[in-house]
Amino acid sequence: MQVWIGRNGERFGPYGEDEVRQWLRDGTCRPEELGWYEGMTDWRPLGEMFPDERPAPGAVPPPPPPFMGVHDTAEPEYAGFWLRFGAWVIDYLILMVPFTAISLSMGLGAAMTRLFAEMEKDQTAAITAYAATAQPITYVLLVIGFVYYAFFESSKWQATPGKMAVGIRVTDTEGRRISVGRAAGRNAVRLLNAFTLLVPMVFYVVAAFTQRKQGVHDLLASTYVLVGRADKVAAPAPRGRTGGSFDA
Repeated sequence: MQVWIGRNGERFGPYGEDEVRQWLRDGTCRPEELGWYEGMTDWRPLGEMFPDERPAPGAVPPPPPPFMGVHDTAEPEYAGFWLRFGAWVIDYLILMVPFTAISLSMGLGAAMTRLFAEMEKDQTAAITAYAATAQPITYVLLVIGFVYYAFFESSKWQATPGKMAVGIRVTDTEGRRISVGRAAGRNAVRLLNAFTLLVPMVFYVVAAFTQRKQGVHDLLASTYVLVGRADKVAAPAPRGRTGGSFDA
């Protein structure tokens, strides 16, 4: 079990349970100091979490260290352009399967055949007819892609299959799983990009010039893309407690 410790309004950790028990026994940690581990709904005094651990009678506690370990505000590892591009390629290949099936079922194959057959007769009419068939198909595919990204990025995996494959995840600015609403807003920016015909990679190239490697859609939705799969990374300690001072 990994335990976080609250001291002087800051959070430190995580630490192993045996370490925390030892610190309670030798007085490095006080029973009234707050602790939290994954699965708890709020912070509780360490003395309540480990009621059998008390300083030995007459023991003189050592002075507490200014920092007991890894401070929780340490910067995570942000995913760079090439990891994100690799994830996009994998997701694109996955989506191509349903995209192709849907496009053919909606008549895109027949439209392409007519386009090539009629190009020599009247190019303008042929292209106009093809565009009329392709437009509703494009809208359907955009919606499917939007749902795909919004669903997976707000799920417990915090990542699409492509992101999971390269070992990255989407979080809010606290490192937590994002809501469906935030995932939808984040990916609505991608849809806007598609509809306005902006250069697609511009939204991602921006990540090379921002401090936390955020693309345009990350900046607008207040999200990060971090290295590490959600199922391999410990959940961060909660930011606040009732009546306390841990709110960021």
